[in-house]
Amino acid sequence: MAIEISWLDLRSAVENEPEPLDFVFPGFKSGTVGALVSPGGTGKTMLALQVAVTVATGADLLNLSEMDSAWRLVTGPVVFLTGEDPADVLNGRFHAIGRHLNTSQREAMYNNLAVVPLVGFSADMMSGEWRNWIENVTRGARLVVIDTLRRFHQLDENDGGHMAGLLAYMEQLCRANRTSILFLHHTNKAGAFNSGDAQQASRGSSVLTDNARFQANLIGMGAAEAETWGVDEECRRHFVRWSFPKLNYSAPISDKWYRRHEGGVLKPAVLEKQSKSNRVLPFNKSKSGMRDEL
Repeated sequence: MAIEISWLDLRSAVENEPEPLDFVFPGFKSGTVGALVSPGGTGKTMLALQVAVTVATGADLLNLSEMDSAWRLVTGPVVFLTGEDPADVLNGRFHAIGRHLNTSQREAMYNNLAVVPLVGFSADMMSGEWRNWIENVTRGARLVVIDTLRRFHQLDENDGGHMAGLLAYMEQLCRANRTSILFLHHTNKAGAFNSGDAQQASRGSSVLTDNARFQANLIGMGAAEAETWGVDEECRRHFVRWSFPKLNYSAPISDKWYRRHEGGVLKPAVLEKQSKSNRVLPFNKSKSGMRDEL
């Protein structure tokens, strides 16, 4: 098969004003591969589901527009492939998310978001059969989410060569299908025990984050952070911080705090540094130190 390659037109690049880059969500350029990294149980699947719903419906559930004033939300088809959660768990999560959508947004979600639970199927994107299937179901999607990457291959994730091949395949899929891939991944042991917001917090070979063009981390609120923000110890486990350690095509984005609500839904929270006497207490005891953005 002949390889078709387009050479860069330097004259056109120099003499014509470039088109603005297209971002699926702030920091994550369309047509690229990105990673969302966190320890297990932190809430990355719910965060990714809410991002998927936002792209599919236009309902900005996470206040993404506040991260970058120049970003414009472009809706489109989204494919969510999950090897982690069974259908009954996903049903509960979407029921919770659905409470925050109006009728037209729900209809857009039904039409634009395709979710398939693959627990127990041993999906392997590096095998011919699964490659063909994934290529068929993701064609033309604005966003493809893979939850989690470890569930979709049988390679040694500590082998740099293996992971380079895996990333290269996802990049090929982006180019061939005109899509963007966000894969979910777990932190390494050091990241799980430390702050977990560094690029190197990702588990396995560094190729996973070196070759990806975007990386975001989701971190639970630690005891020291709770002290800083005046959050009660009983309440701090409801808070998570979304950080952006690697942005190849975007200006830096500030960390964002979210609070976990009924059904696991994440809602933006604004925290203010306070004295110990004015801590944030559990839901029914909350003082003025924290407010949810509705």
